[in-house]
Amino acid sequence: MEVEKGTYLKKWKDKYPIALVYPNTYAVGMSSLGFQLVYAILNERSDSVCERFFLPEGDEPFLSLESGRPLTDFSLIFFSVSFEHDYLNLVRILLLSGIEPFAKSRIANHESSPIVGFGGVATFMNPEPIAPFADFMVIGEAEPIVDTFLDFIMQYRQDLGHDELLFQAARDFEGIYVPELYSPEYDANGRCKATHASVSELPARIQRISHLTCEKAGHSELLSPAAEFANLYLTELGRGCSRGCRFCAAGFIYRPPRLWDADAVIQGLSEKGSDVRRIGLLGMEMANNNALDEISAYLLESGCALSFSSLRADRINDKLLQLLSQSELKSIAIAPDGTSERLRSVINKGLTQEDLIKGARRLVEAGIYKLKLYVMVGLPTETCEDLQEFIDLIHIIKEQIDPIGKERGRLTEILVSVNCFVPKPWTPFQYHPFGISKSLAEGETYPTQKSLIQLKEKIMFLKKGIKQFANVQFQTDKPDNAMFQALLSRGDRRIADVLYDMARYNTPWKKSMNNHNLSPEMFILCGSTIDTYFPWYIIDHGMKHSYLWEEYHKGIKAAPTEPCDPSICKRCGVCGEI
Repeated sequence: MEVEKGTYLKKWKDKYPIALVYPNTYAVGMSSLGFQLVYAILNERSDSVCERFFLPEGDEPFLSLESGRPLTDFSLIFFSVSFEHDYLNLVRILLLSGIEPFAKSRIANHESSPIVGFGGVATFMNPEPIAPFADFMVIGEAEPIVDTFLDFIMQYRQDLGHDELLFQAARDFEGIYVPELYSPEYDANGRCKATHASVSELPARIQRISHLTCEKAGHSELLSPAAEFANLYLTELGRGCSRGCRFCAAGFIYRPPRLWDADAVIQGLSEKGSDVRRIGLLGMEMANNNALDEISAYLLESGCALSFSSLRADRINDKLLQLLSQSELKSIAIAPDGTSERLRSVINKGLTQEDLIKGARRLVEAGIYKLKLYVMVGLPTETCEDLQEFIDLIHIIKEQIDPIGKERGRLTEILVSVNCFVPKPWTPFQYHPFGISKSLAEGETYPTQKSLIQLKEKIMFLKKGIKQFANVQFQTDKPDNAMFQALLSRGDRRIADVLYDMARYNTPWKKSMNNHNLSPEMFILCGSTIDTYFPWYIIDHGMKHSYLWEEYHKGIKAAPTEPCDPSICKRCGVCGEI
């Protein structure tokens, strides 16, 4: 912590103590902009003190970063949950701290127990797999609700007591979900068919909260050389994405998409401090060229170096290339996502083969020495012909970029990253089974092992095809791990028992599923229809189910959908709810 910039060190006297927990290591957690924004909001208050906790590494003690206190010293414990693979760490942290993981088991000691809450993007995608561990969840973006909700907690905690406090919060606050006040109902096949509020005073569904306006873009509040993005000053260009890629949850759960104007972004950038030179822009996929030109000009004048994880191949312009050159950035990623142009139509990516070839060539001409290409396998309707088209694309790209490398004396290395597609909640592909190309009829299931074999065969097909090319590296995830992620993404509350067994007894996930009479087929390898009830429907994003269903079938037909424009479009239903 000694090398951090932006740390809050506050005295505890007469202040409400809040623990902000990121269920992964310091390096990972400190690279989360959302985590940093909440840390700043809570510490800018004069009546609270917020300290951070991270998953300990090695023999590290599990104590707060700021003052070295145990988790049980804090009245409110708030987990920032961004990714499904951190669910297991969340349970481990509660066990490590001596806090009973299940909320219902904490009720007996609730007067002396801290209140445990969850927030973050994973909770408003599908809160149910970790719902049994939470006293409450904040469903949506933090800025509009954190202060008023904390005022309520601090004012009424002693007067109302634990149960009544949470009941009133669930009743009176949009975006506050108290899972113990809702009960799931299952059908004869073991699938969740409904979720019921315990009393009529409670909302039937939880309205997601959105931060709709912005005068100053969200930006890094802390900088650390030990973060994954070491000393990188992050600034967001907006929230969500207008592109409407059918596989991408962010493009749907953050609707309406909001692109902050260039002035707001520059205002956020201006907070960086005069000694900060490395800038990371979040949301490059949706930024328009005029805004990018203005922001690029500001960064060029400021002498800043630009860094970002990926770039759309069709958004590369001269101003951006000039900034990349000044930044001396040597590695960059573009994401075809689909292995063929047809599949990119299926997923509504909107990138042609020519876009990818031209983008790769221009980046290499600008001095890029490592080009990363991200694609998925297991997409709806995928065939071997689609996979072969990607192998052919690598050949064409090499024909274009290798002469450039030879002329400058160093070839550009290509890294192909292949990941198994995971159908996410609140996307059109929520209706599609994991790991297979075909759709399934309602009530139909598909064997777990067969889906894994298909994925492994596709990965091997690509690996063998790409092996022929010099200076091309290949990496992939493991289908078994992707299947577990799909389960966490699409599961219901019964998955909490699986996570508990894994954390407490180190039980493998498949064995734990079997112990609880659960199977992957129940959640991720079964047919769905427009009338299927999914566990995540407890959340209300304002999205019409009919829209997602229609988009799914447009995807199967490889039919395009225009980008989301809230000023003129009401197709999905979200803007009709604002």
